[in-house]
Amino acid sequence: MLSWEYPPVMVGGLGRHVHALATSLAAAGHEVTVVTRHATDAPLEELREGVRVVRAPEDLPSFPLATPSLLAWTMAFNHALTRAALHAAATETYDVIHAHDWLVTHTAVTLRDHLGIPLVATIHATEAGRHQGWLPEELNRTIHTVEYWLGHEASRVITCSGYMRWEVSRLLDLDSEKITVIANGVDAPIWQAAPRAVAHARARFADEGPMLGFAGRLVYEKGVQHVIHALPELRDRHPGLRLIIAGDGPYKPELQAEVARLRLEPTVHFAGFVGGDLAATFAASDTVVVPSIYEPGALAGAVSALLADQRSARRMARRARSMVRTRYGWPAIAARTVAAYRGTIDNTPENRAQARARLITHRPTIVVPDGNLLALH
Repeated sequence: MLSWEYPPVMVGGLGRHVHALATSLAAAGHEVTVVTRHATDAPLEELREGVRVVRAPEDLPSFPLATPSLLAWTMAFNHALTRAALHAAATETYDVIHAHDWLVTHTAVTLRDHLGIPLVATIHATEAGRHQGWLPEELNRTIHTVEYWLGHEASRVITCSGYMRWEVSRLLDLDSEKITVIANGVDAPIWQAAPRAVAHARARFADEGPMLGFAGRLVYEKGVQHVIHALPELRDRHPGLRLIIAGDGPYKPELQAEVARLRLEPTVHFAGFVGGDLAATFAASDTVVVPSIYEPGALAGAVSALLADQRSARRMARRARSMVRTRYGWPAIAARTVAAYRGTIDNTPENRAQARARLITHRPTIVVPDGNLLALH
């Protein structure tokens, strides 16, 4: 398994996904190796939670992980990652390679060709999707072409939702039959909060009024701005309302400016990273919001309905908890992922022939059309 983030290096949700999937696969009896980037004070190799973790030390000269040097950093990272992956492959036998997102593509394809085993790729997000369909700069267009390359080199592509399946199929020109939807999982035990911690979170954030909770990286595509835009209407309907925003990110100054423009400072609290208090913060909330990047009016209506009818809201919450445990628990997600692996491993001779053919013949032509890719027909 190849990932550019893995504990203790955690940038966003991808690292948490890979960690939970890897440990769940190991708990189910599979031998799992994760090859990832190095972290200060972390060993280059260790057996952790049943998973062999191999970390790639950074080559010198180092490039900063920042937008202007992102492609240079990615190429240097893949050089080191390939070296670490080949080291791992020299001492173990593997059935499948699982790559997570575009940043590990070069290593993934190199390993696939070298080992002659299937490549499965999970595409967690697309560059066009992150920019609402646009590829405004050369950097964005280059990332898009690498995503295209990864999608076409993989024997199987995994997305985390039906919408992402549609988006990846459309943007990367992939047959939808090649794409399997396997949702992100939920680690149910970590969401059990002690009553005292819940009461403390409620007293800290909400006083006597209703409380909305949000947690995530503060970037445009998370849609927090639309919750903020819905607040004036919600506050009129529900006096004393508080919105708690847990997390941080580059979009935070703009969100704070919008809060000030709408004179919502008494209503909105930027809590930063709450760490182990997140479960208690969510449990203390009357409603947890996961906003769309569209339709703040509809969002306001849905949230208001939940706040106004606590009995229905709690009934929905109980049903949701039961569904999440059975459908989205990590053991179930791991089992579906294994089924996707087996679908490629069973066809290994065919996949090897296809891999050899790709080396001999031309690779697929990558075309990046102008305009909004999500709006093109």
